[in-house]
Amino acid sequence: MAVLSVIKAIAKGLALTAKHIPQDRITIQYPDEPVLIERRFRGLHILNLDENGKEKCVGCYLCAIACPADAIYIEAAEDPRPYEERIGVDRRYAKVYNIDYGKCIFCGYCEEACPEDAITMGPDFELAWERREDMILTKDKLLASNRKISPRLKLIP
Repeated sequence: MAVLSVIKAIAKGLALTAKHIPQDRITIQYPDEPVLIERRFRGLHILNLDENGKEKCVGCYLCAIACPADAIYIEAAEDPRPYEERIGVDRRYAKVYNIDYGKCIFCGYCEEACPEDAITMGPDFELAWERREDMILTKDKLLASNRKISPRLKLIP
């Protein structure tokens, strides 16, 4: 009796598989075809600049505190120069801003915690590194002025 139930279960599974074979495929040929992503997609972080090209981050540590994975490391510094010569929009700026993507869980809490909208999560999803050290992105790699968004991405309206 047990053999019959096993044969019946196998036949049921094969019938279900056969039912799905003639349907259209939805596989995207990734490098050749653009990938559609949702607007709310949370990809690699971007450190934003204001309209004058100055860094928005004021080194308040709120994003690092909000990060449940402890993936963000910041060192703040003071910039006493006049506004025109400053690095950031405020006297205080992030001298060091690192995100460890080996720890990051892409939760978006850092983006929500930032009062200056200095950090946002961009659309890039290509996360391939060969060495652990490469998974730590520094401020230079995160700045919006230094980032290139993949041309193979299209946002779903």
